[in-house]
Amino acid sequence: MENFIDFFMLRDPNVAWVVGGIICITAAAAIVGTFTLLRKQALIGDAVSHAILPGVCLAFIIAQTKNPMILLIGATISGWLGLLAINYLSDKTKLKGDAALGLVLSVFYGLGIVLLTAIQQSGNAAQAGLDKFLFGKAAALVRDDAITFAIFSFVLITIVFLFYQPFKLVVFDKDYALAKGLPVRRLEVLLSILTVSAIALGIQAVGVVLMAALLIAPAAAARYWTNSLSWMLVLSTVFAILAGLIGTYISYTVPRMPTGPWIVSILSVFALGSIFLGRKKGLLARYLNQRFHKEKMLKENILKVLWHLGEADQNFEAFRSVDQMQERRFIPLPQLRRGSKKLVLEGSLIRKEQKFALSPEGKEEGERIIRIHRMWELYLTTHMNLPADHVHEDAEAIEHVITPEIEAELAKVLEGAEKDPHASPIPYKE
Repeated sequence: MENFIDFFMLRDPNVAWVVGGIICITAAAAIVGTFTLLRKQALIGDAVSHAILPGVCLAFIIAQTKNPMILLIGATISGWLGLLAINYLSDKTKLKGDAALGLVLSVFYGLGIVLLTAIQQSGNAAQAGLDKFLFGKAAALVRDDAITFAIFSFVLITIVFLFYQPFKLVVFDKDYALAKGLPVRRLEVLLSILTVSAIALGIQAVGVVLMAALLIAPAAAARYWTNSLSWMLVLSTVFAILAGLIGTYISYTVPRMPTGPWIVSILSVFALGSIFLGRKKGLLARYLNQRFHKEKMLKENILKVLWHLGEADQNFEAFRSVDQMQERRFIPLPQLRRGSKKLVLEGSLIRKEQKFALSPEGKEEGERIIRIHRMWELYLTTHMNLPADHVHEDAEAIEHVITPEIEAELAKVLEGAEKDPHASPIPYKE
């Protein structure tokens, strides 16, 4: 508890600079990474992060200093050259995108390792710690590092929010952006520059090997919780900052624990948790949604069966046995009993001993389903020129998802036609 209080109260100035630097790095990477993910360029981050290493080494060789600003400039230039090489190989040669990514990643990374080895063997005392760019050195950030990261992060985040609407159009509907007269090509270049800059900023925390995870994992986790870009940016930033703080705290309490890998590990937990529990697209939400729709279809099919039986003898209040219902339409007995029980609880069916009858509400709902079914069959035959014997299955599926607005539009298009293609009356509302 004492360590917890000391860490989050930032009593140690060194801890304060580390935490400040981590927050800046993770926030910038998450915001820029959201657009990278939505542009379907997740693997670009991995390639560019590896392409940055030779730029860092060359910047050190030329300047003979580990000044974070100089190293960031070298990293950005090298990453941009790697991105240009990927685009050139994809567009101007017969190599496919994945091959271009793999080639640039391996060549640039190999060159970076060669330069790093040469620097380490040169005897230059100033090179100590330069190898931390491979796996990150988040726990060793100092005041100058934090200030540099804060400046870079502020610039990146400001540019994103200044160009938020144009970026949004380019990401989701490039053709519409072109039609509006937006400079799409320049905006894509700007997004690429932001991606390279965010990667260059983050490698000092998690290194070139793990930087792709810091760029993509927060956005991937946020995508399972919302369909809104603005909320996705907020959630990805929150996930990234939380992972940064937790990873840094673990490294603080257990000094031999590396900070960067722990940050990525926490992000992986967030991403996996979101895949299973995400409110919008998580596996649990999808399962519950599918289950809900299956139950809805089952209940509507039972109401349809009883309505059909009532239509046959013009007695919608009559009680029907399970055998009569299955004779009209086969529904597995356990499902029929489960669905009927729920409809009784909802007030759509009335139960008497082992028989069921439509309540006024159930009759109205069953009539609605029949009406939609028959209108859709008529629409397919009259407006889509499909033969009458080919429309039933389609209507069976669509009747469960048509909204009242579409139903009203169908009735308007059909101009009050009284019968479906099979000469069955369409039960319009009075």
